[in-house]
Amino acid sequence: MRIAVGQFAASPDWKDNLAACQELTAEAVRGGADLLVLPEGVLARFTEDRHRIREVAQPLDGPFVTEMLAATAGSAVTVVVGIHEPSEDGRVFNTLVALRDGELIARYRKIHLYDAFGDLESANVRPADEPPVVIDVAGTKVGLMTCYDVRFPELARLLVDAGAEVLALPAAWVRGPAKERHWEVMVTARALENTCWVAASGECGPRNIGNSLVVDPLGTVRSRLAAAPGLAWADAAPDATAAARRTLPVLANRRFAVDPTVIPLGAPQ
Repeated sequence: MRIAVGQFAASPDWKDNLAACQELTAEAVRGGADLLVLPEGVLARFTEDRHRIREVAQPLDGPFVTEMLAATAGSAVTVVVGIHEPSEDGRVFNTLVALRDGELIARYRKIHLYDAFGDLESANVRPADEPPVVIDVAGTKVGLMTCYDVRFPELARLLVDAGAEVLALPAAWVRGPAKERHWEVMVTARALENTCWVAASGECGPRNIGNSLVVDPLGTVRSRLAAAPGLAWADAAPDATAAARRTLPVLANRRFAVDPTVIPLGAPQ
């Protein structure tokens, strides 16, 4: 499977961000990508006014997704990109959509919200209580995660238990002390501990680090970007995944299962 991860600096105007996503999609199609992973929450640039994500949220049949569906029509590429979607309680869902050949093939609503490092995503975003989502891309199972989800290894393991050989990870990873190191360590750890590929896309720009990368099942970074917009490419061969799992059989050697029960927020741990 040919993977592309793309990054750009989001604008306050969703139409500008749509144009950037369309351009990266067209480039991925020209390059023969099977999977294109774009950043999280691309309807608008995140600012200090987090409440604005409520104002810019769009339903799945809204203009952004509709235009992105058109951008994929007639091609084999599967595009995974994040938006904010209205919810019934006045907040929004932080939602990934997977689009292919003009169709919405899957949706994943973010489970773990970024209530950390002084931020409070849950003030405006409603956490989902949905099972992990795995899709088929060019004969390979791909699991969906969003940004802060990468700090929770049990979610990655549940996706791998469901058959995922690749984890698609859109993000908008906020700058901060040691945050770039956190990003690379955890993306690499999720790949290595599950002997799977991780295709991680990070929004770039003044607030977020960019640093999109593709890591292979033995923890080697196969491709990466720094701070500038663009695409990074890697070929995830199924035989490479199988070979890694024979060499490093951590999935076969483990002694504990992961409980898929969702813990209610605020429940005693």
